[in-house]
Order: sequence, then C-alpha cells, then structure tokens
Amino acid sequence: MAGFYFLKKRREREQETVETMIRMYCRANHDTSSTLCEKCADLAGYARKRNARCIFGDRKPVCNACKVHCYKPSYREEIRKVMRFAGPRMIYTHPLMAVDHLIMKFVTRKYDKT
Repeated sequence: MAGFYFLKKRREREQETVETMIRMYCRANHDTSSTLCEKCADLAGYARKRNARCIFGDRKPVCNACKVHCYKPSYREEIRKVMRFAGPRMIYTHPLMAVDHLIMKFVTRKYDKT
C-alpha cells in the first residue's frame, strides 16, 4: 500500500515511520523476527501515545526539529538510538518514508525561521 502513503495525514505518516524504525532496530539488535521484544513494544506504545497527544496535531513537526520535548528523558534516549540506527537504512528499505521525513525536516526548519 505504498501508493497510499502520502494520502495519510501527517501524524499518521509520522507514527508509521516511527514504528517502522523501531521494528527495524528491534529485528537487527534484539534478534526478533515478526514481533517486537518487550522493551521495543513499550517504546512503540509510548511513541504512539505521545504522537496522539501532540499539541501540534497534523501540523506536527518531525521530533528532532520540535521545540516541545514531550518524551521522558529515558524514552528520548531510546528513540534517538533507534533513529540513529534505522534512519540511514530507511532510504534503502522504505524510501518513501525516508524522503517524506527529510522533506518534513526541511519544511519544519524553514517554517520555523519565518
């Protein structure tokens, strides 16, 4: 269903991207295949809650360009590890998500300066 990816609202796309990154990280670092380990499942659930409660709604910026840090420090460090690992690999495995994330990162920073 990659063709419908850009028809989803911004927040839905962001959530799908984060969950994909967590799955990639868990599969490579915790030797899981189809399901997430307990720690990664907890992180995915936490990310889902934070995304659902984002004060910016569908105008949500990418997390690393956001002025509001809504993650607790321990979860923030975990999601950084996940993104550092999965981010560079996304261009090969999920190119639409990777390009969308890069565009939103650029748009958010450009919008922030005005």
